[in-house]
Amino acid sequence: MSTAENSGRGMDRRALLRGVTGLAAAAGAATALNLTTAGPASAYGWSRTLQQGMSGADVTELQIRVGGWAAPSAQRVFIGWDGSFGPATDGAVRRFQAAYGLSADGVAGPQTHSLLNSLESADGSTAHFDWTEFHSKDGAGFGGGKVGSAEVKENVRRLMYKLEAVRKKAGNSAITVNSGFRSIAHNAASGGASNSMHVYGVAGDIVVSGHTTLQVYRIAETCGFSGLEAYTHSWQHCDSRVQYPSYGSGSWWWESGTV
Repeated sequence: MSTAENSGRGMDRRALLRGVTGLAAAAGAATALNLTTAGPASAYGWSRTLQQGMSGADVTELQIRVGGWAAPSAQRVFIGWDGSFGPATDGAVRRFQAAYGLSADGVAGPQTHSLLNSLESADGSTAHFDWTEFHSKDGAGFGGGKVGSAEVKENVRRLMYKLEAVRKKAGNSAITVNSGFRSIAHNAASGGASNSMHVYGVAGDIVVSGHTTLQVYRIAETCGFSGLEAYTHSWQHCDSRVQYPSYGSGSWWWESGTV
């Protein structure tokens, strides 16, 4: 079971990532986190140091951004978006900090805030992914799914942060998104299940440069994904179905089991 606290743009991004530990914490308005109304979080205005025992909308945003650091090894756990900074969030923050060369103390202060903000883009997407990569392949953008386009876009944003973790754990290898959000029509034409997580924007079929699908599957097992299609395909399907119980698929599905 999960731990919802129970267990010219490319050059600018690269320069920012190289110098992240020396950046001051970015200022800006806090993003509303209701799934149906949330907009871009760029650049998020971290107004306080966050640590275990705290709660609030800024903790929820932190949980979104470190969600891909849910576990140190293959575990069926995820970081809940509940705004409560408990042991699971603390562990995710520590792993995130260690991966990027910061002191792994679990305290999200100015250096961690700057690092987190270096992984976002001005349009609310993330440093290594564009919104268009996740658009429905039939030209519908984020429209025509089982939820509204604003909700799809926020779901995709949360997915992007998990995929940023996959990318980092894969040695900063480039990721190709074969399929992201699908409109109902495109999903049907593609032969997808009627309640595919793709129609909500919470799933991605990815290929990681220089890595086999089995290697990607193993990485994804540490990133809080509750839906993993078998690694026998030429792509790896990853989704966060258990974090969206209202979408009707609340059970873990690791098709190849724990590897």
